[in-house]
Amino acid sequence: MPHQRPQITHASRPLTFMVVATDEHGASVETEIAGEGPLTLYLDKREIVTLMTLGAAPEALAIGYLRNQRLLTSIEQISAVQVDWETDAVAITTRHYPKNAAQKKLSAATLDKRLSKRTVTTGCGQGTVFGDLMEEIDHIHLSKDAILQEATLQALLDNVRRYDSLYKKAGALHGCALAKDSEILYYVEDVGRHNAVDAIAGMMWLDEVDGHDKIFYTTGRLTSEMVIKAAQMGVPFLVSRSGLTKMGWEIAQRVGMTMIGRAQGKHFLLFTGAERFRHSSPISEVIAA
Repeated sequence: MPHQRPQITHASRPLTFMVVATDEHGASVETEIAGEGPLTLYLDKREIVTLMTLGAAPEALAIGYLRNQRLLTSIEQISAVQVDWETDAVAITTRHYPKNAAQKKLSAATLDKRLSKRTVTTGCGQGTVFGDLMEEIDHIHLSKDAILQEATLQALLDNVRRYDSLYKKAGALHGCALAKDSEILYYVEDVGRHNAVDAIAGMMWLDEVDGHDKIFYTTGRLTSEMVIKAAQMGVPFLVSRSGLTKMGWEIAQRVGMTMIGRAQGKHFLLFTGAERFRHSSPISEVIAA
């Protein structure tokens, strides 16, 4: 049964700006650069956080942030998401907004407890994860039936390379993609990879997309934050052109995620979850070659 979709604005703002730079020959060159600005998130009139963002999908970013921070548990809880760039703010209103003083006090106490413990992560621009990082890890169960073929991985990497990304024009951005087999369903770029993954998480909630058979690709490194967020989205495959951290590797093993790093060209390194991956040629033939 379709969920009750929240009312949302569609307030994307200009993503790039033209500035004049001087090249190595001393000549003036008009150059396209990425936009960046603050977006303060309010949940039922309570200020939660200020995000530095490109502003491509601010509503999805706000929804995905609340999802990945575990401040909300379902899209049905959200009544409206309104972005106002004049005040650099996004207001999220929930359907269970407390109506009386007692309810307000209880709601505030619950949120206070959730926000009281925060961990600044290694995400670009310093991501923040509220609550205990490992609080729900042991309750996450990723699909064991999903299989990733090497040919599918290579086709996805080729599609990502060919994608008309903003990074090719302006640089200074991280990109994340959600794919079904090699087909890219969403591709989001932002000044921080944690923003890009949150925006995709929001899009998945809005469109009722399940992650159990999907592949998540990121240009950024595979840190604990990235692994936890992908796991919370139910995605069993996490792929990056970059490397990974020890904690990211440990958590991927713990949740049973298939994690692939250094994926560029035909090269890749399979770090965890090898049981879901199928090489094009048997390992014995690869070693013999």
